[in-house]
Order: sequence, then structure tokens, then C-alpha cells
Amino acid sequence: MDILLRYLKKYWKVLGLAMFLAMVNQIFSLLDPYIFRLILDNYVTKFETLSRSGFFQGVGFLLLLSMGTALVSRIAKNFQDFYVNTVTQRLGAKMYTDGLAHSLKLPYQIFEDQRSGETLEKLQRVRQDTQSLITNFVNILFFSAVGFIFVIIYAFFVSWAVAAVYLAIVPILSVATMLLSKKIKTVQIKIVQQTTALAGSTTESLRNIELVKSMGLSGAEIGRLNNTTDAILKLELEKVKYVRTLSFVQGTLVNLLRTIILFVMMYLVFARSITLGEFFSLWIYSFFLFNPLQQLGDVVNSYRESQASLDNFRKLLATPKEPQPLHPKAVGQLKRIDFNNVVFKHISANRPALSGIDFHAVAGDTIAFVGPSGSGKTTLVKLLVGLYRPQSGNVSYNNINLNDVDLESLREQIGFVTQDTQVFAGSIRENLKFVNQNATDEQLNNVLNRAAAQSLMQRALQGLDTIIGEGGVKVSGGEKQRLSIARALLRDPKLLVFDEATSSLDSLTEQQITETIRSVANKEQITVLIAHRLSTIMHADRIYVLEKGKVAEAGKHQDLLEMKGLYYAMWRQQIGESENGD
Repeated sequence: MDILLRYLKKYWKVLGLAMFLAMVNQIFSLLDPYIFRLILDNYVTKFETLSRSGFFQGVGFLLLLSMGTALVSRIAKNFQDFYVNTVTQRLGAKMYTDGLAHSLKLPYQIFEDQRSGETLEKLQRVRQDTQSLITNFVNILFFSAVGFIFVIIYAFFVSWAVAAVYLAIVPILSVATMLLSKKIKTVQIKIVQQTTALAGSTTESLRNIELVKSMGLSGAEIGRLNNTTDAILKLELEKVKYVRTLSFVQGTLVNLLRTIILFVMMYLVFARSITLGEFFSLWIYSFFLFNPLQQLGDVVNSYRESQASLDNFRKLLATPKEPQPLHPKAVGQLKRIDFNNVVFKHISANRPALSGIDFHAVAGDTIAFVGPSGSGKTTLVKLLVGLYRPQSGNVSYNNINLNDVDLESLREQIGFVTQDTQVFAGSIRENLKFVNQNATDEQLNNVLNRAAAQSLMQRALQGLDTIIGEGGVKVSGGEKQRLSIARALLRDPKLLVFDEATSSLDSLTEQQITETIRSVANKEQITVLIAHRLSTIMHADRIYVLEKGKVAEAGKHQDLLEMKGLYYAMWRQQIGESENGD
């Protein structure tokens, strides 16, 4: 709960005002039974000595006073709810945005090791649970505490015996509540874990809906998700059992204690120790006291739920961010990249993915990395753009070590085209401006032309405002890649990376995209190509052949063929496949 208190410090004034209004609301609402007592004792039971005019005058005044106190109570209640909602909404939004901002600064490998929906579920859960807890704290717990103190003080003035019975309620109900709430906490932690896992599984299923449906796996996926849902349902039912048990125990104890108090007060009336008005006022006050106590189970349940959610949130914020240098150095315009004896191993791997990698590139160079699947090509790209950090060796930009570089300014100079092109819901304009919000229409059209996306624009009836996908123009794989290339070019990158950009395309589209890639290369940028198909990188100035994480060969296309090594074997295999396909 420490983390919640730290966040609440920012809103303590508003929360304090809400609690003050809750106190005003409760106190003024509690004045009504006292006024009722005065009416009974001073007027209704004085029929033998009081005149009719005196009755009407006195009772009329007290009833107007009762209406006034009720009005003040209602006004305070409305403002109380407003300020409670203000605190909960601001607090929830702040926790959500802080958690999201922290998540986006975590090392890339953390996102590789968990499902994409889990982080979002944790943030949504902590937002909902803390809002519920604060609302219940002010509207039930604090509100009831004010009422309890008021009633106890009033009861002592009327009869110490009644006050003693009231005071006996607290330890009895507290012990019963704490014993059962421990069980609720244990179950709630399991529910949060299972719900988070379900959110991750569901996100993955929906993201891969094409594979799921095309392979006829809908039934299997539904079954898998249903198994998790059933597990959550069992835990929810178990929690309901404990919550209902808590509610039953509370209700039974409250009913027993109320009966005891009623008996005590009836005896005190019989013994002429208290008046009829005092009896009725204390009896009404018992409802003010006992009814909120029966809601204590909801407060405990809310507290236990928020405990589990806040624990997940605390762990998220405690996860170390991506390392940043204390005094980051600006790279300036990127003109040179060096890899010196770079070694990298994944967390869960038993051998390095890359070992002893050496190469350099300067502005105007086009270099390529090829090799069999699993040779380390994708890992190298992630090192290149700073998503990974080497275990040993150095990666440097303009002779500045990666560990000293201002990564944000470096990444602003990188254009990245991946195999799995990410096209967002929205217009062509919105997809392009995702990387440069200040781009003009002239710049957008320029990069689309450079990326050879004319065929797409000819079909786009609304130009840049044409919606992509459902409800708009359908785009092919090649057109998606051209959009991705245009988006990368919009940054005016000094490092342009193509990671398997043509591997999922047909041979004709592949050739067209390859020509586009060659055309966008210029002397002011470093172009890096990662490819499985060798025909797409034949024009590169240097080709590095990776095998089991090491550079097996390096040179131009023709030189590598003459070596008759791994590159030559891969070339012969792909040429043979092409001829057989023909």
C-alpha cells in the first residue's frame, strides 16, 4: 500500500476536502434523530402541560430545522461524491500513464518474454481496483467511522450501558472480518494472476486470428481459453464463498448485537433511566451504525483486490528500465557504425546467438547480412538499432560506444522496414505521420513516390485521407512494404535497415521491392539489408555470411561465388529452386 500512499500525496488536499465533506454529510444527517428526540420529549409527550399553539410552534421549528440539516447533508454529499471521483479519476489516470511510460522504457527483451496483453491488463486492473478502494474508504469506512464516533459520544451522554454495548461491537466484528479476509486475499492473488494470463492469451489469439482460422484451430483455441476462464471462474466462486461467509457472519453478529442493544434500551426505559425520545434516537442511531458495518465486507474485499493489483504494479515499476548513460553523448549526423568482436546471448539460451562479430559501415555503404535460419541475422539487427546490448565487445556510432550514446537521438535517425509490416487502422496519412507528426503533404507524396507506391495511390480515391483495410482500400503485401518503406524514408534516416523485407512476397513483387530498395539508397545514409533470398542483396557493397552466429564469409556477390563456400551453396540451392519452380 506504500505505493498508493505515495500517489495519494499528490492529491491529499482534494482527498482531505472530500473527507471533510463526508464528515459534514454524516454529522448533519445524524442530527435528525436528535431533533426527533427533542420533538418527542419536549412536545409530543407533553400533551398535559403544553398548549396547542406551543406544540405547533415548537414542532414546526424543529421540523424546519430537520429539513435544513437534511439539505446541508445532501449538498455535502453531492460535493463529496464529486471530489472523490476527481481524486479517483486523476489517481487512476496517473498510475496508468506512469505504468505505461515505464513499460515503454523497459528493455526490449522483457517484451519478448511475456505476452503483449499482460502489461495492459495489469495497468487496467490497478486503475480499477484503486479507484474502488478509495471510493469505499471515503464513502463507507471513513463515513462509518465518523458516525460511530458521533453515536458513541451521544450514547455516553445518554447512558453508559448503551455506549459500552456499542463499543463491544468493534473487536468482535474486527476479529471475524480479519480472519475471513486473509482467505479472500490469497484467492484474489490467484485470480489476478490467471486473469492477466488470460488477457495475454486472448490478445495473442486475436493477433494471430489469420493463422487460427486458416488452420481450423478456432475450436482448439476456444477450448484453451475456456480452460483458463474455468479456472478463473472456480477461483471467483471460491472468493464469493468467503465473501458471502464474511457477510453472513457480519450480518448475524450485527443482528445479535442489535437485539442485545434493543433489550438494554427497553430495560432502561422500563427503569426510567432514559426517556422515550432518547430510546428512539438511540434505536435510529443503531441503524446508522450497523448498516455501514454490514458493508465492511465490501471494503475488505476491495482492499484485498487492490493489494494484489498494487503488488503487480509495484513489481512493474521496480523492473529496471533500459540502461541510460549518466551523461549521454549526442551522435550528431550518423556517418559510421562499428561492431568490434561483439558477443550476444539470449537470456534463456545456452550458447551465444552472435560471437566475434566484426564489421564497419560508413555513409554511402550498402551492406548485407545473409545466412541460414537461426544464424543470428535478426539478433544482429536488434543490436544494430540498440534494442539489445552485447555481453562483450563494442558497438559504436561515430566512434561513440553504444553505452554512452543518447539512444533517443540516435533512433531518430533510423528507418526500419521489417518483414512483418505494421499497418495501423486509419488513413494513409496517419500511417505515414506516425513517425513524423510535422510532415507536410508534399513530404508525404514525395516519400510515396520514392517508395514506388503509385499503384496504391491510384486506387486511393481520397488520396492521403483514404482509409486502409476494412472500410477502405485493401492493400497487398507489396503495397504494405512500400508503405513501410515510405514511412521509414519520411524520417530522412541516416541508417536505413531492411530486415527480410521481401521474404514473404512473390518473386515479381520481390523484384519490384528490391529495385525500390536500391533506388532509395544514397550517399548520405548507411543501408543495411538482412535477407534470406540472395537475389535481393546482390548489389550490396559488402555481404557478410553468418553461420551459427559467426561471420563465415565476407565480400561482394561475385567474390563470394568464386570462394565456393556457404554463400555459393546457398546461391546454387536458391537458383535450383527457382529453375525447378519455372
